[in-house]
Amino acid sequence: MATVSLHSHLHYAQQISARQHQLCADEGAAMGGEDSGPNPYELLLSGLGACTSITLRMYAERKGWELGDIDVRLDFYRDEAGGEHIDRTLACSAPLSDEQRQRLLEIAAKTPVTKTVRQGVAITSMWK
Repeated sequence: MATVSLHSHLHYAQQISARQHQLCADEGAAMGGEDSGPNPYELLLSGLGACTSITLRMYAERKGWELGDIDVRLDFYRDEAGGEHIDRTLACSAPLSDEQRQRLLEIAAKTPVTKTVRQGVAITSMWK
C-alpha cells in the first residue's frame, strides 16, 4: 500500500524517498538538529491531515457539495499523565450547513489514516 525509504548521512537529517518524491526530515535546533525539514511527529500529522483533506474532498464531490478551500490543523500533545492526543480542526471556505459540518466530522473520524492511528499497527524491525 505504501513504501518509503530513508537515508541518513550525518547527524539527524533524513533523506526520504517515496515513489518519485524526495522529502526530508530533521529535528529542530532545540532537539539538536539543523531544522532542515519537519520532525517525525510533524510528518505523522502531515499524513493524517492530508488523508483527512483528501477524504473530505472525495466525499463532498460524491455528494455534490462545494467545500472551497479545505484547511486542516493538527496539534499533537501529551497531557500531564503522559497520555498522547491529537486535536484536529477543520475549516472550509464555502458555507456549509450544520448538518454538512456534522457529517464531515463523522467522515473525518473514519479516514483510513485516522483508523490506523487509532487502532495502532504492528511494526516488525529487522537488519538487512
